[in-house]
Order: sequence, then structure tokens, then C-alpha cells
Amino acid sequence: MLNSTLLMSSAHYFGNDHKLNPYYEDGATVNTAKAEVEHNGIKDALHRAGAEIVTVKAPPTSQDGVYTANWALVRGGRALMATLPPSRQTEEAWARTQLTELGYQIDDLPQPWRFSGQGDALVCGDLVFCGAGYRSDEEALAYAAQHFGLERIQLQTLPQLDDAGQPVINVVSGWPDSYWYDIDLTLSVLREPDSTSKGLIAYCPEAFTAESRELLANLDIVDTIEISEAEARASFACNLVSTGTTVVMSDSAPQLRADVESAGLSVITPHVDELAKGGGYIRCTSLWI
Repeated sequence: MLNSTLLMSSAHYFGNDHKLNPYYEDGATVNTAKAEVEHNGIKDALHRAGAEIVTVKAPPTSQDGVYTANWALVRGGRALMATLPPSRQTEEAWARTQLTELGYQIDDLPQPWRFSGQGDALVCGDLVFCGAGYRSDEEALAYAAQHFGLERIQLQTLPQLDDAGQPVINVVSGWPDSYWYDIDLTLSVLREPDSTSKGLIAYCPEAFTAESRELLANLDIVDTIEISEAEARASFACNLVSTGTTVVMSDSAPQLRADVESAGLSVITPHVDELAKGGGYIRCTSLWI
């Protein structure tokens, strides 16, 4: 089953001191207690959707340790470990320990490429939808696809631009920035293909380059739902988790909800806004293992 078992940590150390993406706002404070309530709400919703939840402690050394989706890409008992931005690098050893203790074989990239784990690599049957340029290098994604025997659909989202129209470099990471810095902010897998039907994905066309929009529009191997930029960006509509029958998604994306329900899927909508201050949402807090 899609997302049958999910690894989650906690929001106990969640904060916004390190502004790693455009969603962090200057002067905005984080209510950690509220974030923990939201995180528990997500966990409960995923459990009600039919997923088994494996819980580990969050790393006390990183404000972003709640976003376990970035720790690795996991398939068939093997975990290909991520290479995270400098302010998150203490999470790498932490994630390795947690996955090792759970019995997963740990694999590493052959080069020190950037790799955002599941955040930039969404598996759909034998396909993997990938995003490069911000948190992941294309070489890492090509390696990950080959490593797990997946067909890579390589996509490119649009960069964040400054007032002069030039790409923004994040002052914390030193890497290029984007409102779509991970692919899971603009594309989601709703259903895997099976013997009777195609897979189903949802995506925001406005988030992609012209070449990637054309690729997605002409993709025949899966059916697609288009998500508005307003719902994708303001409501984190794409950052959802589906079990193939039930979708756990934003409670402020009514058009996507209607489209998902029209496709025959049930919907659960926990309320999330505090965790969104870190640029992450439902998908980001859960790693499919």
C-alpha cells in the first residue's frame, strides 16, 4: 500500500532561527507547543487513513528534525541517506542511527551531492518524480533512481527571484532558493498504477518551467489533477500523504479536495499552520519506509 508505514519524529525542537527557505518570515515567532499539537493531529490523521506510524525522537540539534521526509529515500528495506543543508547536517547521523536501529540497510551516495531524500523523490509504482536545483543535485536523483530500479521523471521548478529578476541565494544554506525548493511542495502522488488503472498525481503547473509543464501535460503513464498556484503556495495543498484510498491533506484547499474526492478518494484534513512557518507540511513530516 502507498505510504503503508511512515516514520515520524516530533515537533519538540521545531523553530525558525535558521531561515532555510522563503516561507520563513522575519520577526515571526514559533509556538512550539502549538506545533506539537498540530504534529500529533497529523499523526492521528495518518493513522486513521490506514498508515502504520513508526515514531522516533527528533534530533535536539536541529529545528527541522520534524521534517523526516528529508532524511532518506527508503525502498525494500534499504535507506539511501540524504545530504542536507549545512544547518541540518547534524540530522544526517541522527537519521542514520534511527534507520539502522529499525533494521534498514544504510546506503550512501557515491559523491557528496546534495540530496533531499523523499522530499525531492516521490515514488509512484516504478516511477519516481524528481526535483533538482535547490536541495538536490540531478546526479544524486539519477543515482537514486538507478539504485532502486525506478524510472526517473526529472522535473524543474521555478526559482525565487529578487526585485531585479535574479535568482535568490539563501543566506543560511548558500544554495539557490525557491518556493518549490522540494518537489513535494508542488507535486503529490495520489494513487499508484495497478493492473486495472493508471496512477494518479496532482501538481501545480505554475510552479514548473515550460519544459517541465509540457512533460507533465503529455505524461500518459499516470492521470493528473492540476492544482492552482494559490492553493499550492498559500495552503501547501500539494504537500499531502495518500494511502491510495485516503488522502491526508490541507484543510484550506477546497478545490483540490473536491477534485480528489471526485477521483474516488476519501479525504482527512488536519489543521496545520504553525509547522508551515518552517516551509513544511504534512508530507514533509512523514517518511515512507
